[in-house]
Amino acid sequence: MLPIDGIPTTEDILAKAPPAERMKKGAVAMIECWQEIPCNPCVVSCPTGAITMESLTAIPQIDFDKCIGCALCVAACPGLAILLVDSSKEDGDRVSIPYEFPLPEVGETVDCLNHEGKVICEGVIEKVVHLPAVNKKDKTPIVTIKVPKGYALQVRFFKRR
Repeated sequence: MLPIDGIPTTEDILAKAPPAERMKKGAVAMIECWQEIPCNPCVVSCPTGAITMESLTAIPQIDFDKCIGCALCVAACPGLAILLVDSSKEDGDRVSIPYEFPLPEVGETVDCLNHEGKVICEGVIEKVVHLPAVNKKDKTPIVTIKVPKGYALQVRFFKRR
């Protein structure tokens, strides 16, 4: 349970997840911000106004229909709490995460981890990008991992072999 051990339940995750039909249309942001803190870089970085907050300390909300999957919010979030999920391709799902460690190589096979840090599947690094910075502090690379179908909502990190 999130308040006790910091690990979100399946219900917590599904409450933040984009609808399956939206994920089938292409990459879409998923915000796993669990606490009310004074922070809004995701709102400022979103070019379509898809991310909103009722106040500076409110948990960000996303209009999945407005999200274009650009990943600017992923790079801008100082809490590394935003990722992109994509179920539009036949050969597997894609998960794009902020990554602040030595960068992997495209094509590298990795062990994919869930919220608990447990290996749940194998993935392949598909893309490593540095997005144009919204401000000078936004330098977090985005790593896209190809994972088996059905794993987009479960994979949250990876371990290099």
